[in-house]
Amino acid sequence: MNTRRPVTVPLRVEPGSDLPADERKAVLAAVNEHRQAQGALLPVLHGIQDRLGWVPPRAVPLVAFELNLTRAEVHGVLSFYHYFRQAKPGQQVVYLCRAEACQASGSAALEAHAKRKLGVDFHETSADGRFTLEPVYCLGNCACGPSMMIDKELHALVTPARFDELVAKPS
Repeated sequence: MNTRRPVTVPLRVEPGSDLPADERKAVLAAVNEHRQAQGALLPVLHGIQDRLGWVPPRAVPLVAFELNLTRAEVHGVLSFYHYFRQAKPGQQVVYLCRAEACQASGSAALEAHAKRKLGVDFHETSADGRFTLEPVYCLGNCACGPSMMIDKELHALVTPARFDELVAKPS
């Protein structure tokens, strides 16, 4: 009588198979658009974030596989650059300028107010999912600081009261 159990071989899981279909499609589109570029990883990561608003951590194995890199290499670049979001952003992204000209115009007080008002720190999203707060280091609006952007709309001479007005507007 044969008492040996059959050997089961785990199936090879395809990198990125755990990504939702729309995210997988966006990742592959970014990879295919930039695959031939020298140093393709950064353009690929930018392409993913442009398409999705963030770079899902679950995309790392797929990017690594497609570019013939290790997961550690992709993760290292992704985590080194603060520009890349590894968490899904809020419905709107608030960018506060932290450059010297805005600091001289009172951006530190605006920053403290914004963090209190939204209940977040930089790189975090408000509890209601509406706003993600991000620092930027010059919006090119130096004569009119403190400056901020909500998504792609630039705002100048922003006071705490003006900040409250801007974030109170429906998105």
